[in-house]
Amino acid sequence: MKKEQVVNCQFSVWYPLFKKHTIKSLILPIPQNVIDYLLDDGTLVVSGSEHINSQTQINNSDSDEEDVQWTDDETTTAVTVHLIPLSQSKHSCCHTLVQVLNCVNLLQAPEFPEFNIKVQEAINVLGGCVFPKLNWSAPRDANWIALNSSLQCQSLSDIFLLFKSSDFITHDLTQSFLHCSDDSPDPTINYELVLRKWSELIPGAEFRCFVKENKVIAISQRDYTQHYQHIAKQEASISSSILEFFRDHIQYQFPDEDFVLDVYRDSSGRVWLIDFNPFGEVTDSLLFTWEELTFGKYLTASQTQEDATPQDGPAFRYTTSEVTVQPSPCLSYRIPRDFLDLTTGEDAYKLIDFLKLKKGQQEEEESDEEGEEP
Repeated sequence: MKKEQVVNCQFSVWYPLFKKHTIKSLILPIPQNVIDYLLDDGTLVVSGSEHINSQTQINNSDSDEEDVQWTDDETTTAVTVHLIPLSQSKHSCCHTLVQVLNCVNLLQAPEFPEFNIKVQEAINVLGGCVFPKLNWSAPRDANWIALNSSLQCQSLSDIFLLFKSSDFITHDLTQSFLHCSDDSPDPTINYELVLRKWSELIPGAEFRCFVKENKVIAISQRDYTQHYQHIAKQEASISSSILEFFRDHIQYQFPDEDFVLDVYRDSSGRVWLIDFNPFGEVTDSLLFTWEELTFGKYLTASQTQEDATPQDGPAFRYTTSEVTVQPSPCLSYRIPRDFLDLTTGEDAYKLIDFLKLKKGQQEEEESDEEGEEP
């Protein structure tokens, strides 16, 4: 995999070429101070988050709530944590988690008013809800921290929450060319925020196509952790429609001859372009291996390769039964269960004790510092 291939898979490179065949999107350049904030470990979400504040104010009239307020000094905004029993609000766990992470840091996050205005305007143009990503990656490994485990965003604060929690985003910002084989200097990257109009996509209708020398050599079920019965029943028509879409709209149009293509086939059989990825180890090979894709003389639909015979079209692999269902690979990125339990309404008193402990530790540190002054 060459660095040029990675560059060509940036969203802003391919979107102008194929915008008629994909989801409507807008691209915004990211200021350097925002990039610095995304890479900073000190804070999680922007201060004064309208989204979080509005959610906590909605429940402000509940007489059963307990409010914990504190401030560390005059320059830090006082923070209120509303502890709501989980049974009263299905979102309380997520909101409390965000607030706890902010409170523990006791730092006021920076604000980006100009960038925030541009982002909100773009979100409104796209219907009020968007799917965010950077030049290459989306924060799919961070959906555990979002409401309803969704990547749907309605504000810059929603986007920051996902981006700051995502290893995929950090990889884009720090190791874009990690698996490249050429020793040339890394190209200069202008980082961009990509906002895609929110669409409810069925995971069982997403497929990844591996293209080598401008020919589709393999197709894999995208969500390989689940078994979808319709794929086996419609295997021939799915493969046929994907290949037709590729020949009519993609083949010889993309800058490279080796690449990975993500597509979506809707209920009417129409195929939509979702994304391009580099042909190499940086991209998940799903039900194939990169050794097969790179060096195999021929590929088969069988993963075992036993009693498998070559086929004319691309190898098409999918999860064939419930027996082969696997856990999501993104589970390893989730927050420890103990901390998640601590932030739920069911552990409200433990949370209060935890916050009091943190405040006490800070007061002791401030007292020690005052005692050391001449």
